[in-house]
Parts: sequence; structure tokens; C-alpha cells
Amino acid sequence: MNRILIVEDDRDIAGNLLLLLKKEGFTAVAVGTREESLEQIQRESFDLVLLDLMLPDGNGYSVCTAIKREADIPVIFLTAMGDEESVVTGFELGADDYVTKPFSLAVLRARVNSLLRRSRPAPAALELPPFLFDFDAMVFARDGVPLELSKTEQ
Repeated sequence: MNRILIVEDDRDIAGNLLLLLKKEGFTAVAVGTREESLEQIQRESFDLVLLDLMLPDGNGYSVCTAIKREADIPVIFLTAMGDEESVVTGFELGADDYVTKPFSLAVLRARVNSLLRRSRPAPAALELPPFLFDFDAMVFARDGVPLELSKTEQ
């Protein structure tokens, strides 16, 4: 189950996001400040962060920078700041998407699902019985018996 951190100081928006994400089968946690978000990220692991830009104790840019420095967690800015400079700054700091308020919950849900699909690591091995393809180890087998492949086939 994917875990999502919501960093949003507006309790109504945070509450609606929590309901939407839980309805979609996600585990979601909401915090309202920059400090709480950084503490939460240190304590728990998340698969995605929905991040407001304007927070009561700082801005979301610094949170995004801290997240990207520590781990490769996808970040979607969710903010009222829709001017070109804010959007560009968000992407330059490592944001994976940028959604301006007001927003459609259906569109946000689709963006979250799309980003989570793209951020899943590709499997190192592919098993299609009777074949096994382990691309990390460069081992290829049929019914458990290793296959010798030419350079071109590899």
C-alpha cells in the first residue's frame, strides 16, 4: 500500500485530500507546517508527497529540497502560487508535478496514480514460465537450466 504525506496548512483541503486518498486505498498522513513535514519524513517512509508552497513556518521549496537531498520521493506541489516563476522554481528544485489551486480531485487522483506508477522500480528479474530473465545478474534460464546466449541475444 502506498503511503502519501500531505503537507497542507488549510485543514479543509487537508481533510478532503485525506478522504480522497484513503478512499483510493492509500495510507495518508497530513501535517500543516514545514517543521512537521521534515520531522515526519525523518520518522517514516513515504511513496509520494503532496506539498503546499505557502506554509506558516516557511515555504515548500525548502521542504522539497530537503526531500530530494535525502531520498528520491516524488513530490507534487499543490499550491495557489500559479505564476510562471513559482512553477519553474518548483520544477528546478526537483518537483515531479505542479498543480494549482483550485484543482479537480479527479485530476489530482489521476496525477498521483500516474506518478506512483512511473516511480515504481522495474523488476530486476522477469519470469515467464518456463523462462527466467534476470537482467541484473545477466542470467537466462529455461526450466531452471541456464541458457547460453550470444552477445547479440544478450
